[in-house]
Amino acid sequence: MSLKITFQGHAAFTFETGEHTLAVDPFITGNPLAEAAGLTRESISATHIALTHGHADHVGDTLEIATRCGSQLIAAFEICEWASEQGLEAVNPGNPGGRIDTDFGWIAFTQAFHSSSFEGRYMGMPCGLLINIGGTTVYHAGDTGLFSDMALIGELYKPDIAILPIGDRFTMGPEHASRAAEMIKPGLAIPCHYGTWPPIDIDPARFQPNGIDVLRLGAGESHVVD
Repeated sequence: MSLKITFQGHAAFTFETGEHTLAVDPFITGNPLAEAAGLTRESISATHIALTHGHADHVGDTLEIATRCGSQLIAAFEICEWASEQGLEAVNPGNPGGRIDTDFGWIAFTQAFHSSSFEGRYMGMPCGLLINIGGTTVYHAGDTGLFSDMALIGELYKPDIAILPIGDRFTMGPEHASRAAEMIKPGLAIPCHYGTWPPIDIDPARFQPNGIDVLRLGAGESHVVD
């Protein structure tokens, strides 16, 4: 089964198999990269939405997309509690160390070294996501600093693709992200969370993990895995 991965700008991605579409961290409205590419939240029709953590630039358009599409939300327990209070009924909570079976495969939660809040409310532990969809396993690391157990994540889950933040300041910079990719050992690494605003406007060419192919996508660009 083929898998279409589309970068929506910042840390937002969609994963499409034909039958299912998973949106991760769908921050479109107010996302300069997405808006410059002419992307809108109405262009995303998701059967599922997964969030790495509760910051506004990751929660993004979750409520609007989920309400319009009837999407199931997969996220940390506290995020799902908040979403339920906003009227979403299809919520599927988890936390680091756990795995949830889904209609398209499964999602496992890993630790991430960051923070997680929304409008002053605690939103649980920040997470990375291991996503098995369309016969491919993708590790979306979320917003995180470098940690040595990334090697263990690579050993346990053997992701085909790793999506890693490289923008520095709030996450790993490109050099630490390169080391992360080398520990995870995916077949392909895709950088994200850079160039959205001046504080994270770094040179992505500095992301050069040894022995790992790198694919830089512009907002709206896709990669198809057969």
